Amino acid sequence: MYIAMNRFKVAKGSEAAFEDVWKNRDSSLAAVPGFIEFRLLRGKENAEEGYTLYASHSIWRSEDDFLDWTKSDNFRAAHKSAGDHRAMYVGPPVFEGFRIVEGA
Repeated sequence: MYIAMNRFKVAKGSEAAFEDVWKNRDSSLAAVPGFIEFRLLRGKENAEEGYTLYASHSIWRSEDDFLDWTKSDNFRAAHKSAGDHRAMYVGPPVFEGFRIVEGA
C-alpha cells in the first residue's frame, strides 16, 4: 500500500473556507483504480506564524496506482481550480509519499 499526503499551511481565519473547498470538490476518487481511502486532517494552529496545519491523506493499493491517477484527466479535473485559492495558504503545499512497511 501507499500513502500520499500533502501538508497545507492555511492562513489564520481561512480555515472554514479551506475546509469548504475540500468538502465541495468533485474528486471522483472512488472511481479511480487502486484508490482506497481519503481523509482531510486538521492539525494545530501555529499562532506565531499565522497558520493552521492541514494534511490531505489518501491511501492507495500501490504507488503506481497513485502515480497513474496523477497523470489522469480525473486528477486534472480535481485540481483545476487549485490556484484560485492561493490567498488561503502560507506557502505552497508540501507533498510526502510513503510505502507501508508494517501495519495491522
